[in-house]
Amino acid sequence: MSELKLCQGVKCHMYRTKDRIRGTKGNKVYQTRRRSSFYYLGGNACSMACERDWYEKYGEMAVNHFGRIVEPIKLSEENAWEKDYDYDWRSMAKGNWRFINRLSKQSISITETQYNNPRITNPKQIRE
Repeated sequence: MSELKLCQGVKCHMYRTKDRIRGTKGNKVYQTRRRSSFYYLGGNACSMACERDWYEKYGEMAVNHFGRIVEPIKLSEENAWEKDYDYDWRSMAKGNWRFINRLSKQSISITETQYNNPRITNPKQIRE
């Protein structure tokens, strides 16, 4: 059984829902939700409201801590390569492994092994 986690929403305990209320008659309190998994804030918040509350309080600090973008990020032909493949929903088969350049629309065929290798991120890294 997985461990229960608490919602990281800073106001989670303030939302009045039936699943947040705890205690006996005359001694009731609202408390933060506890679940084995959450769907918001990367699996750390129970709702979009809690995700928004967390971001309003900590978002600016998080961006500054992990690295604020100070110049535009550019996609050039050299770094626009992406791995792709075709999938047949009827037979559930994958095939036609390839690199596709999202800017030039160029396509280069690769093997399934090359596709599954995380070290190969562009066609220049393929050794023949």
